[in-house]
Amino acid sequence: MTEGTNGKAPPRRRGKPIEVWVTNEEKATITERAEEAGMSRSGYLRALGLNTPIRSVVDLTAVGDLAKVSGDLGRVAGLLKLWLAEKRGEGASAIDVESVMVEFRRLQVAIGMKMGDIVKAHK
Repeated sequence: MTEGTNGKAPPRRRGKPIEVWVTNEEKATITERAEEAGMSRSGYLRALGLNTPIRSVVDLTAVGDLAKVSGDLGRVAGLLKLWLAEKRGEGASAIDVESVMVEFRRLQVAIGMKMGDIVKAHK
């Protein structure tokens, strides 16, 4: 199990350090990528060296954000439908409104597919 998968990793016995010489830019990049994975630099480099899959916390956070957007789209579509029921024939034509509703549904499906792709890629 990597440190970034299910919260904290179990405590490890301290072993022997391995020195790796890097430039300041490389160190900054490694630090940034370790933070994205929710891991320490040491844990991140250990996981890479042992060919352990690394899950990005950033991507899984993006899935949560997409789920919220999808929910918001559903609420907007519901409000539009309610407004149409109360104000039938006023404002936009039924064809225009149905077109918007179809687009809402298409966007929700697309968001759901992207969320699935992200989660599958991080298993």
